[in-house]
Amino acid sequence: MALTAKKPTIDDVARRSGVARVTVSRVLNGGPNVSDAVRAKVIRAVEELDYKVNPQARSLAGGASRLLAFVFASDPENEPNSYYESALELGALRACLALGYQVLIQNVPQSMPDRQKRVLDLITTQRCEGLILSPPYSDDIALIDAALAQGCRVVAVSPGGAGCGKADGVGIDDEAGGYDMARELLRLGHRRFGFLAGLEGHLSADRRLEGFKRALAEQGLGSEAYVALRGDFTFRSGTRLAPELLDHSLRPTALVCANDDMAAGVLSAAHARGLSIPADLSITGFDDAPVAGIVWPPLTTVHQPVKDLGQRAVELLVARLTGANSAPGPVFELLDHAVVSRQTTAPG
Repeated sequence: MALTAKKPTIDDVARRSGVARVTVSRVLNGGPNVSDAVRAKVIRAVEELDYKVNPQARSLAGGASRLLAFVFASDPENEPNSYYESALELGALRACLALGYQVLIQNVPQSMPDRQKRVLDLITTQRCEGLILSPPYSDDIALIDAALAQGCRVVAVSPGGAGCGKADGVGIDDEAGGYDMARELLRLGHRRFGFLAGLEGHLSADRRLEGFKRALAEQGLGSEAYVALRGDFTFRSGTRLAPELLDHSLRPTALVCANDDMAAGVLSAAHARGLSIPADLSITGFDDAPVAGIVWPPLTTVHQPVKDLGQRAVELLVARLTGANSAPGPVFELLDHAVVSRQTTAPG
């Protein structure tokens, strides 16, 4: 029977990298006063030896909380975007389990006047080592700057504006997702559209409308070819706003929604009117949430890997905290998206 290989220790890393044990510890804990060259040698030794940090030992030795905060803007007075938030949380929890961290899920309604203070209090009162900000907080430059000024690491999920350049981030190309969906509907012959956008201030979702308009412009179509309304990402807003889109003088042949929950609401309203989907009307969503495969007919949508976004957000944050990522500026990772054609679209 083969003997189990001995796990490498911090002393093995020190010998391999040719530095003192305390220097290795400083690098792994993201400490100061380490040159880029020395940090690179230590990280290389860690990778070559496949060294794994002992989370409990490091926490006891350094007093680190190993607690991260994931901030959402859900308003308790309204139903949340159930899939998007829960999938981000699941991905974050999966990464934290693997890396020996914990994550605190914090909902801070964006309508609260002291919202920035409530988020920043997580750093001081909860001893959170890093913040993961979801939209629209991922585009709140003042908040990001304030957190960074306190020495807190920040990762932005799906920033749609300047948030991209202020902190590490991860997302998909939302503009390209909107463009790709519009191209698919144009290919099917549709020329009159309704677009149900999301909450104001969610810049990543707004970029889906920008991509949609870009695709129309390439076909010589402008604002006369679509009517756009703003919802709040919920099923209820889809059912509430669908009549206004359907009764518009433009008479859209396709309704494009900024997420699947609103698209499911639009689909329900269309069924209530006795419309045959997709013979009478094409409907599309965005996210590829589980509801997209449950509704009837199954929803054509844009797939974005939401759980992977949550997982990579944690991994990026921990890489900064441990010094595994010592890039001088913000790093942004772009994950893949894809149009998923199901049964709610047909030639227009």
